[in-house]
Amino acid sequence: MIRDQAKTPGRAKSAAAAKASPAAKATGNQAAQSAAGKPAAKPATSKSGKGVIAVAPPSFRRERALLKQGIWPVAGCDEAGRGPLAGPVVAAAVILDPNRIPKGLDDSKRLSAEQREALFDKICKTSAFAVAFASPARIDRDNILRASLWALSRAVRALPEAPKHVFVDGRDRIDVDCHCEAVIGGDGLVMSIAAASIVAKVTRDRLMCALAQDCPGYGFEQHKGYGVPEHLAALDRLGPSVHHRSLFAPVVAARRKHQPWADVPEPDLFADVTVVTSSEIALGA
Repeated sequence: MIRDQAKTPGRAKSAAAAKASPAAKATGNQAAQSAAGKPAAKPATSKSGKGVIAVAPPSFRRERALLKQGIWPVAGCDEAGRGPLAGPVVAAAVILDPNRIPKGLDDSKRLSAEQREALFDKICKTSAFAVAFASPARIDRDNILRASLWALSRAVRALPEAPKHVFVDGRDRIDVDCHCEAVIGGDGLVMSIAAASIVAKVTRDRLMCALAQDCPGYGFEQHKGYGVPEHLAALDRLGPSVHHRSLFAPVVAARRKHQPWADVPEPDLFADVTVVTSSEIALGA
């Protein structure tokens, strides 16, 4: 995210602000609410109370710079679902149309569910995109990071047109057939990554609602598999389902309670190894 620290207003500006009528302030607030389509949030203030922290929306600046160099198409990719105890990781890759960029694109975490759904439809209508999944079994086998990077790579490779440059959210680059640039906090900085974050999030939320029909009682449709108290209570009550990630600690604890026979410890490869000292080797032991 880009954070700009606003400078403390001077005395003259403070005096002018103090004289502003309540009606004028109300009009400004109403305009902000209308533009956002929801009640305007109060700006976050610094600890000193003297400044305002403003969060800028993602921009198309990096994609446009590459386009001017003749490098196109450019894709952004992001994933959803690294943290949950159940369900897959969903990765998405998006190539925006420079002439038809949906208004309001932002990091999916900053948007409401309704805003994400509306933008998802607009992205699908105006952009090239692809989605890939890393199942709980792959997460258990490869670990969550490697499974996520694998899914991101698969999403990029599944695009209808191979990109010449890829932006990926985070600090890790992915295995693709073109230049890949990792951008920390990219879903709040790069517009194509923000679009991918929306596609990944909406796709995964819809999938978890479908899994809730397959495995009722866990509340997947509410918490989407994250380890909230309601989910932990259901795990303790019902035990893990086939959609849970077997090696995540709360799932392991639930399996040991409900399926102790299935919790077979990994063999210790060094349990029967005899340690031989250097002196014993010298003596020919």
